[in-house]
Amino acid sequence: MKILHELPPLTAEDCFLVFDRKKEIFDFPLHYHEVYELNFISGGAGTKRIVGNSVEEIEDLELVLVGKNLPHCWTEAPDFLHPVHEVTIQFHPDLLNDNLLQRHQLTPIKKMLEKSKQGILFSKETTLKVKDKICQLSKLQGFDSVLAFLFLLHHLSLDSSDKLLVSTNYKNTEIVSDNERLEKSLSFIKNNYEKNITLEETAKEINLGPASFCRFIKKNTGKGFIDNLHEIRMGQVSRLLIESNLSISEISYSCGFNNLSFFNRLFKKRFHCTPKEFREQNYGTKKFI
Repeated sequence: MKILHELPPLTAEDCFLVFDRKKEIFDFPLHYHEVYELNFISGGAGTKRIVGNSVEEIEDLELVLVGKNLPHCWTEAPDFLHPVHEVTIQFHPDLLNDNLLQRHQLTPIKKMLEKSKQGILFSKETTLKVKDKICQLSKLQGFDSVLAFLFLLHHLSLDSSDKLLVSTNYKNTEIVSDNERLEKSLSFIKNNYEKNITLEETAKEINLGPASFCRFIKKNTGKGFIDNLHEIRMGQVSRLLIESNLSISEISYSCGFNNLSFFNRLFKKRFHCTPKEFREQNYGTKKFI
């Protein structure tokens, strides 16, 4: 199974990202990224969870912490009578730096983050205890949200009945040594998405010719240069639709789309709704703290 590289919309200025949503299908492919991800699911009984070499059918309620660069996805959800409630929290590996994690009070969190490279399924007891805290996190602002998040990590780190999903000898042969070059090229796109950047410019960043770069990025992400550029731009568009009061046309142009009609068609294809509908449905559900 092809493993795709994802570049989350989390920026260097954000502490973490919270995405709180209801959905009827899990359609995101098997992927990995350089950030930690805490995934809470309610009402997902029967869905298949893939983390590394672990494949399991989940129960109605579950909470999983996925370490950086660990392939994962939730897929093949059955037809639900009610939408699944999913809360995804992504945070940087250096949110709590090594010096801070050396402190005695943070030892449990340090150990939990180290274990997350194998994927952690938290116990049902712990999941029930933190359920409300997770669901409330997207509603908090500023320093209160940071304190709540740190408290959540601490509480999870004390779970003595958690389960490691991936065996210790697991090695992901699909994530190749081109990781550094891939990161550099995707970071270049992310840092310049609002400009009229070209394939040639991006290829030059990692000392490849245009044709070689096309093959390189397709092999490692499953998508071509333009599709990656559009995906990164759409990530920023969705963020601005939720967090800003800018008009849809202002958001379109600020994210590098110079043709509003094309932008609207691409947005509807990506999100299955118009930008206006997306803003109305998701306002206040996604937080970048």
